Amino acid sequence: MKTKLVSWLLILAPSLLIAQPGRDSLLIIWDDTTLTDSIRVEAYRTYLVDNHLMTNPDTTFLMAQDLISYANEHDYPRAEAIGLNAQGVTYSIKGDYMKALKAFTESREVFQRMGDIEGVSHCTNNIGLIYMYQDSHAEALDHFLQSLEVREEMGDRDAIASSMMNIGAIYFLQGKLDKALEYQEKSLRISEELNLDIGTAGSLHNIGNVYQEQGRYADALDKYFESLRIVEKVGDKAGVVNNLNYIGQVYHLLGKNDKAVTYCDQAFDLAEKIGTLDFQKVACECLYDAYKDLGRSDKAIAMNDKIREIDQTLEPEKVLLELQKVEFEKSMLEDSIRKAEETRLVKEQHEEEVRSKEMARNIGFGVGIIFILMAGGLYSRMRYIRKTRSIIEKERDRSDNLLLNILPREIAQELKENGQARARDYEMVSILFTDFKSFTEHSAKLTASELVDEINECFREFDMIIEKFGIEKIKTIGDAYMAAGGLPVPEDDSVKKTVLAALELQNFVIKRKKEREAENKISFEMRVGVHTGPVVAGIVGVKKFQYDIWGDTVNTASRLESSGKVGRVNISQVTYEAIKDDPEFKFEHRGRIEVKGKGEMDMWFVELA
Repeated sequence: MKTKLVSWLLILAPSLLIAQPGRDSLLIIWDDTTLTDSIRVEAYRTYLVDNHLMTNPDTTFLMAQDLISYANEHDYPRAEAIGLNAQGVTYSIKGDYMKALKAFTESREVFQRMGDIEGVSHCTNNIGLIYMYQDSHAEALDHFLQSLEVREEMGDRDAIASSMMNIGAIYFLQGKLDKALEYQEKSLRISEELNLDIGTAGSLHNIGNVYQEQGRYADALDKYFESLRIVEKVGDKAGVVNNLNYIGQVYHLLGKNDKAVTYCDQAFDLAEKIGTLDFQKVACECLYDAYKDLGRSDKAIAMNDKIREIDQTLEPEKVLLELQKVEFEKSMLEDSIRKAEETRLVKEQHEEEVRSKEMARNIGFGVGIIFILMAGGLYSRMRYIRKTRSIIEKERDRSDNLLLNILPREIAQELKENGQARARDYEMVSILFTDFKSFTEHSAKLTASELVDEINECFREFDMIIEKFGIEKIKTIGDAYMAAGGLPVPEDDSVKKTVLAALELQNFVIKRKKEREAENKISFEMRVGVHTGPVVAGIVGVKKFQYDIWGDTVNTASRLESSGKVGRVNISQVTYEAIKDDPEFKFEHRGRIEVKGKGEMDMWFVELA
C-alpha cells in the first residue's frame, strides 16, 4: 500500500526583510498611518499568520479581504497579492480547491505585474500543491519545478528545501522511488544546515516512507524514530501520531506484532485526543493486522468494528472530496475548452483577414477556398464540442452516482439544488431491524478475516434484497442492519414491501446456515423485527453527514427485533393492522410480550401464506 508523504504547508506570502515585532504590537503598527505601506501590510500579514491562519480560517479570509480593500484604496498591489494568496490558503484548508486555485492564480498575476519573482514562486508552489491534492501529478510536478528554478536563482534555501520535498513527494506518488529519495535527501541536507526542525522531521519521515516502500524496514524505522524525536520536541502532535503509526506498521511487517500493538495503540490514543479520524483509522488498521496475526480475534474484531464506525463517519466526507475532485477536473476541462475556443476565434479572425486579401486578388478562386475552409472548420468545431460535452456529461454522472451512494435520490437532488436538505416528518414508516444471535460467542470461533468476510457476504445480499423491494437502507451498527420503508417518498404499500423484505432476509440467512453447516462451517441465526409509525428523517451534520431517522418508532422497532425469535419475523400490532387482510401473509399471535421501557405489547409472527 502506498504511504502518504508529508508536504510543506501552503506558504502565505513572501516575508519582508524587517524585524518582526511582538504579536501585541502588530495591530498597533497596522493602525499607525504614519508608517509606510510595506511596514503596515507586513505587520498585518504577520498577525494574520501567527494568530488565525490554521486555527480560524474564516477570520483569516475576512482579514485578507481587508488587505485587498486596502490595496484598492492606497494603490498598493502588494497588499492585494498577499490578501488573495491568504484567501487561497483558507480555501485550501477548507478543501475548496477550485476557489483556492483561482485565488492563487490571481495572486500570482499581481506579483507578476509587480515584478516580484519571490511572490510568483510562492504562488506557483501553492498552485502545485493544489494539483497534488487533486492527484494531478504531472501538473503539480511542473509547478514545483518552476518554483524551484526561481528559488534557486534567488538563493532562497529554506524555500528550495520545501520545493525539493514537494518534488520528492510527487516522484514517490508516481512510483519513481530513486528520484523521490534523491530529492528528499537534498531537502534534508538543507533543512539540517538551516536548523529547520519541521523541515528536517518531514524529510526524515518521507525518506522513511521510501525505505518502507523499498522493503528496507530497518532503515525506515531509523528515519521514523529520528523524525519522531524532533516532532515530539517541537510539540507537533499530528507529526507524532503519523510517525507512531508508521513505526507500528513496520514492526507488523517485520512480524514483531507486540511492538506494533504498542506503537499503534499510542498513535490511536493521541489521534483520538486531537480529533483526527484519518489517523485513528490508520492506527486501527495497524492494530487489526497485529491482533489478527497474534491470534487475538476478540481484539481484532473490536478494531474491525472501530474501523467500520470511523468509515461510516468518514464516507460522506470522502464522497464530498471525490465530488470536489470531479468538479475540479470539470472546471479544468471547461477552462481548457474555453482557452481552445479563444485560440480558435483568434485563428479564425486571422484566417478571415487572409481570405479577404485573397478574395481581392481572385474573387472566384477565393470563394471556393473560403467555402472549403469554413465547412472543414465547422465540422471540426462541432466534433470537438460534441466530444468535450460528452466528457463533461460523464463526469457529471459520476459525481451524481457518488452522491447517491450515501443519500436517497430525492434527498440528494434537494441537496444539489439548494445546498441543504431539510428534515421531514413521516406519519407511516416501517422500520426493519435485524441482529445475529450469539454473534460474540460464534465470532470467537472464527478468525477475524473469516468473521469479516461472512458479515460482508450477508450484508451485501441484504443490500440487494432491500433494493429489490424499494426500501431505504439506513445503516449498519456492528452486526445489526437497519432499513425503512415509506421514505423519503411515502408509498401506500410500503408496509407490505418492508415485511416482504424482512421475510426474504430471514430466508436467505436460514438457507445460508444450511449450506455452511453442510460444509462444517460456523453459521449465524438471525432475529428480525418490524414496527410501523411516525418518524423524523433527514441529514445529520453539515460536512460528515448521513441520512438517518429518529423517533420512538425506531426504538420500538429495535425492541421488536430483540423480543423476537431466530428464524422468524416479529411484527408489532400496528404493522399487523396494516397488512392483516393481505392474502399473501399468514400470522401467529404471540400475545402480549413484556418489552423493556414499553410495558406489554401485542406481537405477531408473520410468514408467507
